[in-house]
Amino acid sequence: MADVILHIYDVTNSGSEKTNNTILQINRFFKDGIGLGGIFHSAIQVYGNDEWSYGYCEQGTGVFSCPNSKNPMYTYREKIVLGRTDCTIFMVNQIFRELSREWPGHTYDLLSKNCNHFCDVLCDRLGVPKLPGWVNRFAHAGDTALEVAGNTAMRIKQAKTELVSASKVAYRFLSNVTSNGSNGSPQRPGTLDSSDNGTLRMQGTWLKGLLNTAKPSTSTQRENKDEDANHAITSPQKKQSRDSEVLLFQ
Repeated sequence: MADVILHIYDVTNSGSEKTNNTILQINRFFKDGIGLGGIFHSAIQVYGNDEWSYGYCEQGTGVFSCPNSKNPMYTYREKIVLGRTDCTIFMVNQIFRELSREWPGHTYDLLSKNCNHFCDVLCDRLGVPKLPGWVNRFAHAGDTALEVAGNTAMRIKQAKTELVSASKVAYRFLSNVTSNGSNGSPQRPGTLDSSDNGTLRMQGTWLKGLLNTAKPSTSTQRENKDEDANHAITSPQKKQSRDSEVLLFQ
């Protein structure tokens, strides 16, 4: 049996002293102040003096080791003993060989596959508790936000499609009701007489308004609408042309 030790660093490898100081302030406030989390690098020590972690590289494995608490890329913060593993040193070496194949450096992702995710997997295979939630909470929150944003965009797109379809069905239904009610006798669906033109123009405007709500209005579209309104006042012939366009929805 051997102790499994988690080493935690503040991520201060941005290359900018100002940015590094900002990260340190964030970690002090969100972790030390309110216990929520921060921006951290983690590594696991088991059997020996080296710690093991994961990072980005273009080729080969992203799994690497260095003397514990001595990673030169980050600012050391603290260590936490997670428990004791029943794995032998031979079994641990086998685990590291497997993880080296499973975690190539080019698959590194800051939100979904970072050093903290690697340490969680390693701890699971060593049979000890995973990292405290605050170590990787910011990455989990960012990954969840991206997923929610993607789902929201998909739902909005589906809602727009359903709105357009429902608007067309409702318009056809109202036009048929109007046609049947005006003559007092059955009328072939989709046919019009002259008395219905004013009502259908109103319904056409209603439908176009619904269609416009299904997509964002740009400044160019607003300018085009203003031009259409001016032409409608000055040119009765263009108004008649738009009335003909309404009939296309039949």
